[in-house]
Amino acid sequence: MAFYELRQYEIRPGKMDEWLKLMEEEIIPFQTEQGMVIAASFRGEDDDSVYIWIRRFETEAERERLYEAVYKSEHWLNNLTDRVGQCINRETIKVQRILPTSRSVLQ
Repeated sequence: MAFYELRQYEIRPGKMDEWLKLMEEEIIPFQTEQGMVIAASFRGEDDDSVYIWIRRFETEAERERLYEAVYKSEHWLNNLTDRVGQCINRETIKVQRILPTSRSVLQ
């Protein structure tokens, strides 16, 4: 059964606009080119320190393969990782693996 990964990030003060531009123009397109399925992306309505996104994986083996393709790639290491760290507090990242219930539209 497919599963999802719910990721919540704490955005550094004053960095939300920069973060959204980075995510929407570079990170999400790059990850989807590698095969990641990005199911959703959210920002806090009243709290600019909140960013949440959801990715879908068919199997654990697929997740491992895609993690390697993205996070060990030259593009990620040379062009994105430092910029990500300037926008988010990596020490407070929360990742929760979740399964859709039978009535969820996200199957």
